[in-house]
Amino acid sequence: MKKLVIAYSGGLDTSYCAVSLSKAGYDVHAVSVNTGGFSAEEIQTIESNAYKMGVSTYINIDAVSTFYQKVVKYLVFGNVLKNNTYPLSVSAERIIQAIEIVNYAKSIGASYIAHGSTGAGNDQVRFDMIFQTIAPEIGIITPIRDQKLSRKVEIEYLKSNGIDLSWEKAKYSVNKGLWGTSVGGEETLASENPLPEFAYPSQVEKTEAEKVKLTFEKGELIGVNDVKSDSVTAIETLNAIASKFGIGRDIHVGDTIVGIKGRVGFEAAAALITIKAHHLLEKHTLTKWQLQHKEYLSSFYGMHLHEGQYLDPVMRNIEAFLESSQAQVTGDVFVTLKPYHFMLDGISSAHDLMNAKFGSYGEMNKGWTAEEAKGFIKILGNQNKIYQQVNA
Repeated sequence: MKKLVIAYSGGLDTSYCAVSLSKAGYDVHAVSVNTGGFSAEEIQTIESNAYKMGVSTYINIDAVSTFYQKVVKYLVFGNVLKNNTYPLSVSAERIIQAIEIVNYAKSIGASYIAHGSTGAGNDQVRFDMIFQTIAPEIGIITPIRDQKLSRKVEIEYLKSNGIDLSWEKAKYSVNKGLWGTSVGGEETLASENPLPEFAYPSQVEKTEAEKVKLTFEKGELIGVNDVKSDSVTAIETLNAIASKFGIGRDIHVGDTIVGIKGRVGFEAAAALITIKAHHLLEKHTLTKWQLQHKEYLSSFYGMHLHEGQYLDPVMRNIEAFLESSQAQVTGDVFVTLKPYHFMLDGISSAHDLMNAKFGSYGEMNKGWTAEEAKGFIKILGNQNKIYQQVNA
């Protein structure tokens, strides 16, 4: 039999792929990759259902730590928010999921990889590009995209093969991971309306303001409220606290890889607070030229990641720059949480460049004389003065 690995989520599309490919004579091996969105109970359910679809084996790969070390860490270093809004919650996950799946396929000697992406989304690009780059010898099979299947056709096919699970489509699709949760529904298919309150997985449980202390070491979040931990645990802890305030909700509108506009809701309390707190700490500890060059390189990094270009060597070049920029980004950031929003109160850092002994902005000049200031300003303005007089 032809050995095939399928990226299996347990949903309708990947279930159709598993059954139909098994019936077509493939030896199907199902793989799920956990980047922070699966509970132990959910994994057990997915595994149980996978075997009902006729797969030979099922494996769930724990890639939460890999996801953080390979991607999330650099999104924090770069303060990456696509279109100044979206922390790339799902698109960042897909890259690591694709890499883990293709590496597993190679490890078991599979000749084919299948995924359930349609022909109108971003994921088909990310999966195909990663698979083709790492293992060009492995064929890619995509029944949903190739056959342009409707949900009705898929459900009827599964029922005809004795698979009669509940395929009723939820009104809102939710994809949860370490770096945030995406929420899609009928409102996000058009431009006018917001998602309703109940569509978000975390509801407001706290209404009184709460202060949180975040500790960073060389750009990485390593503590919440003086409790030190690894960064993944710190992110999960912060999210558990902040999500109770309904913080981190928004709707992202952007350009898809295939050229159409897309709109998706998301909830990413820990991601947004971490990025904004980290950025504030950088404003105090980096020079203005570090901040300026980081900004455009980070923007490129986020765009390339979103577009599936993770394996281009330029990404390793940018990561090297981002990591080197974090040498002094160590200290505490003080945040106040309130319903639906948060405030950055301030920072404390041994590397704070806002040091009073060198002068206080808007106050008396301590480090230079009035004559030195006048001379500096005169020379600084020379180029503009010459240009304006020559071209008057």
